[in-house]
Amino acid sequence: MFFHSAFLEHRTGRHIECPERLSVVIERLGASDAPDCVEIVRPEPACEEDVELVHDRAHVERVRRLAESGGGMSDPDTVVSEGSYEAAILAAGASIQAAESVLEGRFENAFALVRPPGHHATRSATKGFCIFNNAAIAAARTLADSRAQRVAILDFDIHHGNGTQETFYEDPRVFFVSFHLYPFFPGTGREDETGAGAGEGLTVNVPLGRATPPGEYLRLWREVLDGRVRPFGPDVVLVSAGFDTYENDPFGALNFRLEDFEELGASIRELADATCGGKVASFLEGGYDLDALADCVLSYLEGLGCP
Repeated sequence: MFFHSAFLEHRTGRHIECPERLSVVIERLGASDAPDCVEIVRPEPACEEDVELVHDRAHVERVRRLAESGGGMSDPDTVVSEGSYEAAILAAGASIQAAESVLEGRFENAFALVRPPGHHATRSATKGFCIFNNAAIAAARTLADSRAQRVAILDFDIHHGNGTQETFYEDPRVFFVSFHLYPFFPGTGREDETGAGAGEGLTVNVPLGRATPPGEYLRLWREVLDGRVRPFGPDVVLVSAGFDTYENDPFGALNFRLEDFEELGASIRELADATCGGKVASFLEGGYDLDALADCVLSYLEGLGCP
């Protein structure tokens, strides 16, 4: 698990996306009954050239200057504090290193316990608590280095991963899947958004209603992974792991229980085992129930194969 204490210095005040989201997971990993297979790795920051594979230089500079000036709101939902630029650069670095670590065989799978989250950030703007798009940056770096030729990005956050979709909408090297509540923030993710140009058919959106039972979600999820992603043959599976589908989450509307996250992890492991030698790197997105987030993460990791 890639974690750095600087992620806690992304100070958001009385905001639902708060440092305690990571603290509760780290504390849980220190408990006597926590799995001993989880190794904490201290990441290095990404270089700006890595971030600019996805974001334009003006966006990167705006965030840096806002942090240096003491911080403020970078959009109606997203806080930038003095420590936010360093945290965001480190989150991008942790995500790249998580992806590289599984491609290099250092770990069977890796989890980047990062904040700020990333999947709403677009090329030129922050959005929905997200500053830099961690999953997209990790994918872009592995493709640029030719460590991978084909990448699958799976997003099970309750919100559509609009920034990730926008980044790779016409890219034939990336298969993007998002399961999300709809209609809901950010308003994108219709079923007919399927990619364009060389990327046509390589975006799969599954918009779901509030009454969708977890069992139906998981049935559809496996159907997409087996029927669409497996034939694509990714060299690595990257996951935007959002735990705000949990039944008691402040955003939760899809009634997931802990065992449902374990099932998600197991299905992803099976896909990766069948296509890319089990290579999975996951990045924390949403999940705001501080009483349950750590257990949600550990259930997901159990599904991936961490006993």
